[in-house]
Amino acid sequence: MLFLPWLAVLVLACACARQPDERRFTLQGQVQSLEPERKTVVVKHEEIKGFMPAMTMAYEVQDAKTLGGLAPGDLVNATLVVFANGAYLTNIKKVGNAPLEKPPAEAPVPSAPSGFELLKPGEQVPETPFVDQDGKRRTFGGFKGSPLVVTFIYTKCPLPTFCPLMDRHFAAMQKPLKEDPALNKTHLVTVSFDPATDTPAVLKQHAKTLNADLTRWTFLTGERDDIDRFAARFGVSVGRALNDPRDITHNLRTAIIDADGKVVKVYTGNDWSPNQILADLKTLG
Repeated sequence: MLFLPWLAVLVLACACARQPDERRFTLQGQVQSLEPERKTVVVKHEEIKGFMPAMTMAYEVQDAKTLGGLAPGDLVNATLVVFANGAYLTNIKKVGNAPLEKPPAEAPVPSAPSGFELLKPGEQVPETPFVDQDGKRRTFGGFKGSPLVVTFIYTKCPLPTFCPLMDRHFAAMQKPLKEDPALNKTHLVTVSFDPATDTPAVLKQHAKTLNADLTRWTFLTGERDDIDRFAARFGVSVGRALNDPRDITHNLRTAIIDADGKVVKVYTGNDWSPNQILADLKTLG
């Protein structure tokens, strides 16, 4: 009987350590690339029923040793663990190997007038036509006079560490931007690169879900080709499967644009924090 209290404490501690909304899915796919030092692996996988369509995504692992012995081309089975603010792969097992699909031949790099060269600090953001969450036509020229923080997402993105993380970061910035006199002219802009799904009505509902203050945070959509060209200038790469438009492969970019409509800084991936952007905004003067 003397050990029961300790047992109860142990059970309680284990219960508290669990993610209450943790979900687990079986993943089957092919390794495309690995970065053990960053604990990431890119997997082209089949549909995960009840969660997401077939996709090519970069996934985290909790221990780099999990990737030991794996190589591009390996066929794997794994468990995808998804919780409120993240996801990771575990129980990765190699079950075979197959040649990687050859990517289509790359077209020559377009020249600057074509609109595909990366924007550099100090360069003007292009005047691409958009439509906002209210169905109103917008261009970035309409935001002049206000510093901007811009990011790119699609609302059906399933992984918490991708587009949903960008949403959470922007939502977290609303209050400090409003309360700080040095920052309260800053405007947040979210651009969807999935216009087929993210209509103005969908974006408006998405904004409501995020408790977005639409006087300070605008959601944009538009013609797919226009969006892709605009996003590419910031380094956003968007791939869509021909047989399933829901299968979207993308990276992440977030940018600060000054009140004159010129690029100040572009953040790569999801390794930035709201505090980092707030601090960088204060350097604009």
